[in-house]
Amino acid sequence: MRILIVKLGSIGDVVHTLPSLAAMRRALPEAEISWVVERRASEILRDNPLLNRLIEIDTKALRRGLMSGETLRAPRQQLRLLRASAFDLALDFQGLIKSAMIARLSGAGRIVGFAREELREPPSRILLHESVSIPTGLHVIQKNLALVGAALEISIPTEEAELEFPITIEPSHEIEADLIASETEGRYAILNPGGGWPTKLWSAEKFGTLADELWNHFGLHSLVASGPGEDELTQRALSTSKSGKAKAVSVSLKGFCALAKGAQVYVGGETGPTHLAIAMHTPVVGLLGPTEWWRNGSPYSEDVCVERTDIGCRENCHRRSCSQWICMDIEVERVLSAVEERLRRANVLIPAQLVSIG
Repeated sequence: MRILIVKLGSIGDVVHTLPSLAAMRRALPEAEISWVVERRASEILRDNPLLNRLIEIDTKALRRGLMSGETLRAPRQQLRLLRASAFDLALDFQGLIKSAMIARLSGAGRIVGFAREELREPPSRILLHESVSIPTGLHVIQKNLALVGAALEISIPTEEAELEFPITIEPSHEIEADLIASETEGRYAILNPGGGWPTKLWSAEKFGTLADELWNHFGLHSLVASGPGEDELTQRALSTSKSGKAKAVSVSLKGFCALAKGAQVYVGGETGPTHLAIAMHTPVVGLLGPTEWWRNGSPYSEDVCVERTDIGCRENCHRRSCSQWICMDIEVERVLSAVEERLRRANVLIPAQLVSIG
């Protein structure tokens, strides 16, 4: 059987689909599995031993070529890649018009996606051959697994311990991480002040204060991770920290994964690096505002979420801009207490190091 996974991006979306890839490969070891993904989100999938083929595309260039009727080289090459295999099945995990269109362009004999109520863009339903109804209240990882289970009639993981996040980390990525971690004596937290939406951001200055508290209470260095366009947030965090134990780091995606594997704890909002840390099973403290922990956060019960539950506009918000901006107004003390709890659950502190906070 030739199967095409359609999950174009973002990084978090790709990470949330990795357990589905693992479940398919486990149940169908002889299947030929391909994955089509946006080039900008493809690094995390490269050299994945569970994939037969990775198809990297630029949907903006493809859309321009198709809409204009121009015979541009890039769109032609992308279409050839999509149609290089006679796919028996395409699974649209994205639920967008463009993802359903990609599935159609692949020429797959059978295209399966979510039922209308679960689609991010409901009109994409007309491009599917079949749709799968998903129970409400599922984490997005379990939602994706439910699609796989129904479409392929295979067993899927039901327990958190069964989840697999196959990401290939090369020695070069481990060396990259080791060079950074060497200055911390192996005791470090990763702090990520970035986020895709402005409404997902916790105060960068509070991250700086948190870095000082992590050193004072737990002897943890803080590695402040920064992505493209996030240097200002990182510098604001560092300028607030007075202990001298916080350092800005910029690493590749897989270098970040290797770094996260050695961290005592990770603290960040609902964004790509957080999902990567979860995939590495790093102890995570999530800071969530306009999105839901039960749906987008960690599937692991040991991880901790800090969120405002005392405001009337909190549930099912998903706003990218807001006139109130209060859901991420969280005190440093609450986050510090959450870190203490997560460290205790991970058993990474000796009893003498535990303190009472708050």
